[in-house]
Amino acid sequence: MAVPIFNLRDVPDDEADDIRQLLTEHRIEHYETPAGRWGMSSPALWITNDGQREHVKELIAQYQQQRTLAARQLYEDQKAQGQHLTLWGSVKLHPLRYVAALLAIAFIMFVSVGPFLKWMGG
Repeated sequence: MAVPIFNLRDVPDDEADDIRQLLTEHRIEHYETPAGRWGMSSPALWITNDGQREHVKELIAQYQQQRTLAARQLYEDQKAQGQHLTLWGSVKLHPLRYVAALLAIAFIMFVSVGPFLKWMGG
């Protein structure tokens, strides 16, 4: 019986490719279901042999642990060199995006709270 082994929703392409390659390298028979035309279905990787479930979960856990360590090391290296992205650096990189977001937040707050303030004031 087929078993869903890895959910692909919101997974970066490189990670999904790595998991596919991992399954192929270990000769684990698998297939993929796409998200569908409108993204309503659940994209996932499935294995066809239920008996391999624990082994595959272990392989994926090891891969994700290695990926986490590599990402953390990359962040630490960038931080040590002063190249990591901070909030202020992100604002400087995309100032219009942040101004638009702040204006949207202010508008929503005004529309949400404005009627109550008018009621209390007069």
